[in-house]
Amino acid sequence: MSPKSAGQAVKAGYKNVKIFMAGDVAWMKAGYPTYANYGWVCRGNNVIVDLRSAEKAKEARLPRSISMPFAKFSETYSQIPAKAPVVLYSDDDTETLAALKILREDGYKKVALVEGNFLGWKRVGGSLINGPVETKPLWTRSLEEGEVSMADFEAALKDPKKAIILDVRTRDERATGGYPKSQHVPLDELCKEMDNFICKIKDLDKKKKIYIHCTTGARAGMAYKELSKRGYNASFLLAEVECEGKNCVIKE
Repeated sequence: MSPKSAGQAVKAGYKNVKIFMAGDVAWMKAGYPTYANYGWVCRGNNVIVDLRSAEKAKEARLPRSISMPFAKFSETYSQIPAKAPVVLYSDDDTETLAALKILREDGYKKVALVEGNFLGWKRVGGSLINGPVETKPLWTRSLEEGEVSMADFEAALKDPKKAIILDVRTRDERATGGYPKSQHVPLDELCKEMDNFICKIKDLDKKKKIYIHCTTGARAGMAYKELSKRGYNASFLLAEVECEGKNCVIKE
């Protein structure tokens, strides 16, 4: 996706355009922060953590946030479900970056910050609540719109009659390995030649289920939206998929 976006920027007249080929996965592994957008903070299926003192949280805090003061965060963070997406905020970057590091080092993969912390949220007009604080995260995994469950995806891997498995990774990624019974159309080719899509996939009609995967779920989600617009019965896998030869491992 990055080269395609860079090409559009060059066509628009930008001269100094570079591509970070390693992507957001490498960015996070290197320890750099990621930030949650406004909609995800407001409506996401996540755990929002207020690292400020409980007194400050009682006066004003983000809706749905739980109070986990940074002073005792290393003792309390284990209450957060390991698979939960987490959003952190405090009064300054020192605490949020330290808490981010603690979570990532302990295996939490979906951790982001509120840009500008508490004051940044107020500046953009984010809603606030007050009163007694919550201290225990209540979170359960729920499927997003268009997302296929792990059980259904794995069932289709065992029985191809249940659904077509569509791999939208790049050709280079596919060269390192993939599901033997999956069909491969890179996302850029899929979107570019959508009208010819039915010719590329065997045994396809609009009633046939299509389960899409990539390496993290981001590109699969984009492919799902494009196919759904055109009436295809598509769903996407929101999980990490790592393949070596015919062996693929799925991690939620």
